Amino acid sequence: MSIIEAVIIAIIEGITEYLPVSSTGHMIIASSFMGIEKEEFTKLFEVAIQLGAILAVVVLYWKKFIDPIKTGRLKFYFKLLIGVIPALLLGFLFSDKIDEMLESPTTVAVSLLVGGVVLLFIDKAFNNPVIHSEKEITYGKSFMTGLWQCIAMIPGVSRSAASIIGGMQQGLTRGAAAEFSFFLAVPTMAAATLYSLFLKKWNMGGTEQKGYELIVQSQENTIAFIVGNVVAFVVAVIAIKFFINYLKKYGFKIFGWYRIIVGIILLILLWKGAIG
Repeated sequence: MSIIEAVIIAIIEGITEYLPVSSTGHMIIASSFMGIEKEEFTKLFEVAIQLGAILAVVVLYWKKFIDPIKTGRLKFYFKLLIGVIPALLLGFLFSDKIDEMLESPTTVAVSLLVGGVVLLFIDKAFNNPVIHSEKEITYGKSFMTGLWQCIAMIPGVSRSAASIIGGMQQGLTRGAAAEFSFFLAVPTMAAATLYSLFLKKWNMGGTEQKGYELIVQSQENTIAFIVGNVVAFVVAVIAIKFFINYLKKYGFKIFGWYRIIVGIILLILLWKGAIG
């Protein structure tokens, strides 16, 4: 992977991670177009680059994350812990199957299309919210939102979309559901990233290596990893601010139509053999 390719994927990650359009799906599509989708370092990079996106949430909502004991916010961390349990369990049990799906642009295309249709009607489906902030979210609602998040293990579904819809189904407003989705992303994505870096074994030409070993294997990989995370952080900060403001005013329809259009285009390209 070149530095330019790393920057392109990082920009895509930063823009799409917290929007309900599937960051994984868009990175798979981009990697496929650039012809790097089968490289082990690329697969690792598409996960590890989430570190930058995670940091964006922590910086923007630092009062939620910094010194929760002193400020009486320990309950906040408990909610995140409970909410992330379903994803951790299912991710561990079905890791190999998830890796197989991550190589399928067809799965991404279908998921984008179906998810887009869902987003067109989601505002009307849950239009009587009763919870307006994270403080009102119970542990039970945290867990249920975490269950919804697990649907995003299917590439193209979108972790953000699944958890926001789950939050709205639990009675959260659009804004509260989106923000809790951001918060829940931190432990979820951190766990996936740390697993890919320190526990998962990547097959490089018949030799198994840990993720961090792949990164330091060459100067190019190391630079790509560092630059990619910096770019993802900056872009994610901008994307989060835009998304919250837009969502509160206009809802999900534009994202639904976008997913449908991209899904159809991708299916046509797959049918024509333009991508594989």
